[in-house]
Amino acid sequence: MKRTVKKAVLAYSGGLDTSIIVPWLKEHYGCEVVCYCSDVGQGGLELDGLEAKARKSGASDVVIEDLRVPFVRDFCFPALRAGAVYEGRYLLGTSLARPLIASRQVWCAERAGADALAHGCTGKGNDQVRFELTYHALAPHLAVIAPWREWDIVSREDALAYADQHGIPVAQKKDDLYSRDANLWHLSHEGGALEDPANAPPEPMHRLTAGPDRQPALPERITVGFERGRPTSVNGRTLGPVELLEALNTLAGRHGVGRADLVESRLVGMKSRGVYETPGGTVLHEALEDLCRLTLPHDLLRTRLELAPRYADLVYNGMWFSPLRRALQSFVDTAMDVVTGEVTVELHHGRAVAIGRTSPYTLYRPDLASFDMTGYRSQDAEGFIRIFGLPLAVAARRGTPAESVTVATPADPAETVAHGR
Repeated sequence: MKRTVKKAVLAYSGGLDTSIIVPWLKEHYGCEVVCYCSDVGQGGLELDGLEAKARKSGASDVVIEDLRVPFVRDFCFPALRAGAVYEGRYLLGTSLARPLIASRQVWCAERAGADALAHGCTGKGNDQVRFELTYHALAPHLAVIAPWREWDIVSREDALAYADQHGIPVAQKKDDLYSRDANLWHLSHEGGALEDPANAPPEPMHRLTAGPDRQPALPERITVGFERGRPTSVNGRTLGPVELLEALNTLAGRHGVGRADLVESRLVGMKSRGVYETPGGTVLHEALEDLCRLTLPHDLLRTRLELAPRYADLVYNGMWFSPLRRALQSFVDTAMDVVTGEVTVELHHGRAVAIGRTSPYTLYRPDLASFDMTGYRSQDAEGFIRIFGLPLAVAARRGTPAESVTVATPADPAETVAHGR
């Protein structure tokens, strides 16, 4: 049974899906539609003319917010401090933006007196979960409309035909069916030729990172400064979150840094293939992980590394506002109290590698690390080894069934020949 809706606030990007949702909502629900738009750094081409386009599609009101600072400061950088990388490759650009956008969409709905929230996420994707879990966490009383789970449009070709029938201009064409998501942290590409994982990503598809033929021949070194795990400067120049990330995107992008081609595990149970460009984020991750190794004691460093995949899973799965994610953040931020310093990173041919680091809280002591025995009593090692190896000695004295013990012995040349090895 279809719900009665008077006013719906749609998370609107101006892309193909959300453009056709405006008239569809009016046709099928007879409701007023407010378009909520957010600037998370996707660029002027996506934002230019957005209000006029939304109104032409039938929106009664359009709300546009600049969320670049809170996106980088309150979402990207906290995940960076946690070392969050999904399945070892994905730096979570889209996953981090969705809870912020959805939370502000809820704010817009409450302000507008709306009784429903709508989004353009497909029924196969992760974003539907990210948006709706945020709705559940912040406004469980509002109805949720997900057109891709209701209408008879089943492909992007169908969506293009619907847009054409209703006179809705869209930038996406039949010969460019990539689904892209852009923000200050990254640019993602899905669909099109990428749906076959055997296909290499077409070089012209990339937009943030230079290909091999356009990269500088020589490496470039940059220095990134951190205070308590928060990026604060590039090459000695203090910058705000947005300016810092923009600077790194430019510097790293021209060296082709930050490309990731990944077949990943979607939350909804299938594998999907995405290509991600995250130039500045890749540099920051490399630099901060290196600084952590300099400043954190082993047990704390190890525990942070163990929790990082759990944190990444929570973000990927739309659980940003969960109590567990917030608790993990508290742990991480406490650990970061001493992660202050500078890291020099070399950029060259698609790679970002930390090659130097300094910190007022360094745990590295040259007098202890050098081969010079000054400041260290080697005699103390004997007692340490005895205590550390005590379990091994006890087990050896207890005795072990012979068949469970394997001792490596030099191979008999004759036996090796006989067995064809």
